[in-house]
Amino acid sequence: MTPLRLLALGLLLLIGAAGCSKPSAPAQPLAEPTYFDSENPKSLREWGMVQTSDGALILGARVTPYDLTTPLFTDYAQKLRTIWMPPGVAADYTVDGPLAFPVGTVITKTFFYQTGAKGRVLQQADPAQFHAGDGLKLNQVRMIETRLLIRRAEGWTALTYLWNDAQTDAVLHRIGAVVPLTMVRQDGKDGAFSYIVPNATQCSACHATNVATREIQPIGPKARLLNRDFAYSDGSENQLSRLTAMGYLKGVADPGQAPLQVSWTDAAAPTEARARAYLDVNCGHCHNPKGAAATSGLYLDAASPLSGSAGLCKLPVAAGAGTGNLRFDIVPGKADESIIAYRMGSTHPAVMMPEIGRSTRHDEGVALIRSWIDSLEGSCR
Repeated sequence: MTPLRLLALGLLLLIGAAGCSKPSAPAQPLAEPTYFDSENPKSLREWGMVQTSDGALILGARVTPYDLTTPLFTDYAQKLRTIWMPPGVAADYTVDGPLAFPVGTVITKTFFYQTGAKGRVLQQADPAQFHAGDGLKLNQVRMIETRLLIRRAEGWTALTYLWNDAQTDAVLHRIGAVVPLTMVRQDGKDGAFSYIVPNATQCSACHATNVATREIQPIGPKARLLNRDFAYSDGSENQLSRLTAMGYLKGVADPGQAPLQVSWTDAAAPTEARARAYLDVNCGHCHNPKGAAATSGLYLDAASPLSGSAGLCKLPVAAGAGTGNLRFDIVPGKADESIIAYRMGSTHPAVMMPEIGRSTRHDEGVALIRSWIDSLEGSCR
């Protein structure tokens, strides 16, 4: 541990010893995070990207939060995403894929829930109310895991850290875990489910977006998903502009000229645009011409046109029980006869899609896709 980090840790201990009766001061960023070019620390705290202090999860120096226009669904978990880069390097802007991040980049994603009575977690929550500056208040939150993507010289490394029961730190966890939770749903009823923390193989199942190379890549931080405002502690700003101002991004002069993908939650946007955005972020990293599901011939990424390859009157390939005895992936005007809607609505391991990353049904997402399919014109003959 560097002298600077030891000093920061010592200051925290002195503050804690000064008396518990004193009101907590606003959380401040700690020392510059540490980049480990080969070592994988056992404690998340050692990275310095995110750590707990005075009842808050705070960010290290120059660690910036970000969000996506349309986030991936993970059992209704909220997510705090961050990016950090060493001094003197920046990502190159790309129009279509993820930003071209330099060696030394560390991307984190912390999964958490708002907590209710008796340790239950809430299905619906406003994540903005938990932000303390650019971090999280912890008095009404249960953190589950923090995932890291580290850009090293040989490529990206994926690590998962599991938070302890005391919510004071997270430890490296390679073999996955099952976290039993009880969720208070929108109708007020309780529903028990098992949150699945992925193992190393499951991380690569999604992040190895090119089945030929099997190289791990970020999924979310693409220009079209970052081109939105974020409520930073010092004010709201477009995320591409903020990354550029920080020296983290080069090559984009005007966010107004960058691509923008609508949010699937935007009720004012066309249903088809919302549905395609939802399928892109939740399914497109596998279902694309180069992805792990390329052999299915079903392409749900944003770049693929709405045609037979996107499921319209398409016969499934080796779907087995996943078809529900239905004939086509999408039958225009008939969600009840469409395999995609059927698989999205299931939680059976042999049927559900996506097949990893969730244990619950995303009611709102299923409703959107069903509404879109029902709105399509045409027939399958």
